[in-house]
Amino acid sequence: MHSKTIRYYNENAGEFAANTVGANMEYHQKRFCEWLPKGGLILDFGCGSGRDTKYFMSQGYRVEALDGSEELCRMASGFTGIEVQHRYFYELDEEDRYDGIWACSSILHLPIDELKEVFPKMAKALGNQGVVYASFKYGEFEGERNERYFTDLNEERLHRLADEAGVFIVEETWITSDVRSGREEEKWLNIILKKKELF
Repeated sequence: MHSKTIRYYNENAGEFAANTVGANMEYHQKRFCEWLPKGGLILDFGCGSGRDTKYFMSQGYRVEALDGSEELCRMASGFTGIEVQHRYFYELDEEDRYDGIWACSSILHLPIDELKEVFPKMAKALGNQGVVYASFKYGEFEGERNERYFTDLNEERLHRLADEAGVFIVEETWITSDVRSGREEEKWLNIILKKKELF
């Protein structure tokens, strides 16, 4: 991930957490949980404020969390009561460990070429039948915006990315408006990916 993006989150961690910790993601969270075994193990992959980690724990799931921003790790650890690991996406090296990976508004900061490298790491970290939830801003833009790097996806770009990475099946997609107040005009592509059994 671009160092400028990490720096942005370290320098703006408090404001970012305050703006996102109360966002209501329950519809997406429940839709993701429908794919998981009861009490399964989730990796919150780029956990930000820790909002989703705390929700999944409250629903009886076991959760591990990581983030690339040291400041957000510190804040999320305090908020959730678990130790949030300071790790970058490309450092994921677990194997056959998780039932689900939750990547809400996180891996969208990776360039397409890096997503192609991280997807196999995510698939490897999942057990059989493992699934990923991910969300991207809807569109075709790739580059710097608001001091951070973004890769936007639409359905066509998503399917091309999945085909090229070769490790996931696109199970579901749905488009929603931003849940944060005043940003309802921003559209998001929500995705459920399932690990290919042959991987």
